[in-house]
Amino acid sequence: MSPMSNTKRRLPFVQVDVFTSVPLEGNQLAVFADGSSLSDAEMQALAKETNLSETAFILPRDAATERERGIRVRIFTTSEELPFAGHPTLGTAMVLRNDASRGNGKAEEISLDLNVGRIPVRFSTRDGLPFGMMTQRDPEFKSKHSREDVARAAGLALNDIADDLPIQTVSTGTAFAIVPLKSLSVLQNLSPTWTSMKAYLDKSDAKFFYFVSRETVNPEAKLQSRMIFYNGEDPATGSAAGPCAAWAVHYGVVPADQQVLMEQGVEIKRRSQIFFSAGRNNGKIANVRVGGHVAEVARGEFIL
Repeated sequence: MSPMSNTKRRLPFVQVDVFTSVPLEGNQLAVFADGSSLSDAEMQALAKETNLSETAFILPRDAATERERGIRVRIFTTSEELPFAGHPTLGTAMVLRNDASRGNGKAEEISLDLNVGRIPVRFSTRDGLPFGMMTQRDPEFKSKHSREDVARAAGLALNDIADDLPIQTVSTGTAFAIVPLKSLSVLQNLSPTWTSMKAYLDKSDAKFFYFVSRETVNPEAKLQSRMIFYNGEDPATGSAAGPCAAWAVHYGVVPADQQVLMEQGVEIKRRSQIFFSAGRNNGKIANVRVGGHVAEVARGEFIL
C-alpha cells in the first residue's frame, strides 16, 4: 500500500428513493453522512458523479448548535448548488432519523439548516410506515405569464393551456411558474426542449416551469404534474409542490388546510406520491406543507 493511499478519505453515503414507499420508484437522492472535509468543488463533483437529480451533504455540528439552528445540509444538482429542494429535504431528514449513531431514532421532528434557513420535517406513521412532512417557507406570489408566451416556450398549442387559471410564478425557496394544462393527455404528451424553455425563463422571475393537470391517472390524486429541466425530467419536485400547493389553494383548486395527493413521474415510470396542503392566515397563504414516504435502496462509500 502506498503512503498516499493512507490519506484517502472514505465518504459513506446512503441512497434513497423519495416520495415513495416502493424501491426504484420516486426520486433518487444520495445523502453523504459527513461532508465536512469536502470543498465546494468536491461536493459539486460528487453530485455530478452520482448523476442524480440532487445530492445532499450533511455537515455535522455540535449538539447545541444543531438543536438551536438545525442540522446543516447543502444540496447540489449535477451542475449547481440549490438554496432549497424538497425531495433532498425530506430524504435527508429521513436518513438522519434512521441513523442510530446520531440518536434521532423515532424523533417526531428534525430540522434542517438549509441555505434558505431552517426547515422542519415532522414525522408520523402512514400506512404502517414512517411518513415525513416538511413545512416550507411562506409562499411569494410573483409574476403572471401570458399563455401565448408560455405555449411558445414549451412547444404547446395555445388551447393546450387551461384558460380558467393563471400561469403564475410562486416560490417557497425556489421560483416555479405553475402552468395549468387543459387535460391529462396534454400533460402525457408534453415534450418541450430545455433550450427553448430556458430562453424564456432566463427573462422571467421563474427558474423552472411546473406543469400540472387536474385530470389524473390515479383517481385518488387531485393533481398530476411534470417538471422538465436541464438534467432531464424530475420524478418528484418537492420545492415545486409547495408553490403548487399555495397556488392551488389560492385559486380554489383545492380547499385550504386539506391534505391532498399529487402524483409526478408517472410518464417516466418513476411514480412519486407527493402529499401537500396549505392554509390561509389573515388572507395570505401560509403553512405550506409537503411530504411523503422514503425508501432506502443502497449504502456505500466514495473513496477520494
